[in-house]
Amino acid sequence: MSFDLSGRVALVTGASGGIGQAIAIDLAAVGAKVAVNYLSNQEGAEETIRIIQEQGGEAIKIQADVTDLDQIEALAAKVEEELGTVDILVNNAGHLVERRKIEEMTMDLWRNIIDVNITSAAFMSKAVIPGMKEKGSGIIINLSSVAAHDGGGPGAVPYATTKGAIITFTKGLAKELAPSGIRVNALSPGFVDQTKFHATFNTEEGRKATVTRIPLGRGGVPKDISGAVLFLTSPYASYITGETIEINGGMFMK
Repeated sequence: MSFDLSGRVALVTGASGGIGQAIAIDLAAVGAKVAVNYLSNQEGAEETIRIIQEQGGEAIKIQADVTDLDQIEALAAKVEEELGTVDILVNNAGHLVERRKIEEMTMDLWRNIIDVNITSAAFMSKAVIPGMKEKGSGIIINLSSVAAHDGGGPGAVPYATTKGAIITFTKGLAKELAPSGIRVNALSPGFVDQTKFHATFNTEEGRKATVTRIPLGRGGVPKDISGAVLFLTSPYASYITGETIEINGGMFMK
């Protein structure tokens, strides 16, 4: 059974590259009209739009800082104005920001990491929930990480903490919204190659060492994550809510 998201509106935060870009492109490939959110990488957002349009899809790009409440609300309003009510929200925006031990942590850095990874997901969800409730349906997908389970690498305690919070947030929000026909799930990627994130925060030696610990024998790619998004937006997942899907090649099993 194939499925078609024609007529549905999807908003993907942090969609100018890596996992977010792959998610936006694949949602458009099955018919969704996609809002591509980005913070500073306009060139990457334009590339996402170009790829979507070349495959016959419809998309718009919208710059917004999803740690800022006013910009979150303006982003949601602009998507509704230009594409329609949001049916699918993918809270992909996130960042390790900087590796730093807790004993060296500042309040500003802590709050920055918390805001970009969990506060953004909470208030982005808040902004689209009224429209979903009015329709009586909706899908919210949050991005966690294997760091939620193992505490992350050196200097990543705040990041890992937020990714654990995403899992808890997903469960609680799923309970709140289930009576309104809105499903909420999370994806928890492991080591994903071909992303700016790992190019920035890992050395080539570290990358190779990590891959040797993955039972499937390779790092993930953004398409591995976008494929799970397609599953969660399909009829096959209509009875799944409050769940976290681990996507890590067997690196972490629960």
